[in-house]
Amino acid sequence: MSDVTAPSTDQNPTDFVELELSNLVKHETARSISSTEKNAERIRTSLARLSSTSIEDLEALTAELKRMQDFVKSEVDGVQRQIEGALAGINIIVETIAPWKHTSPPAAVTNPRPFRAGPAGTMESTPGRRLATGG
Repeated sequence: MSDVTAPSTDQNPTDFVELELSNLVKHETARSISSTEKNAERIRTSLARLSSTSIEDLEALTAELKRMQDFVKSEVDGVQRQIEGALAGINIIVETIAPWKHTSPPAAVTNPRPFRAGPAGTMESTPGRRLATGG
């Protein structure tokens, strides 16, 4: 604070108060600026430290994402090759069975001979004819 001097007889007391207030404001402003500058410097230092850490983290994250992108791309390429191989196999199968599609089935027998099972299956089926038996 400034030296307090009593108002002189030729000085107006109001002028003295104004002068003292002005000095006080200047002093407080200077102290406030000094304090603000210190705070600003602390904030700048903190931001620099935090941003450098954040930048390093972001760079690491970017590198990891790039590795993941490369991995996914290689997997997509592998799956695409497998699909192309499967499609080629399907095309071979389709080309192989295509001629079979246009062939007609064998003509059905119109009057098939009846099938007999068992011992009678070997006998002729002519009506009125008997096999001779010994005796």
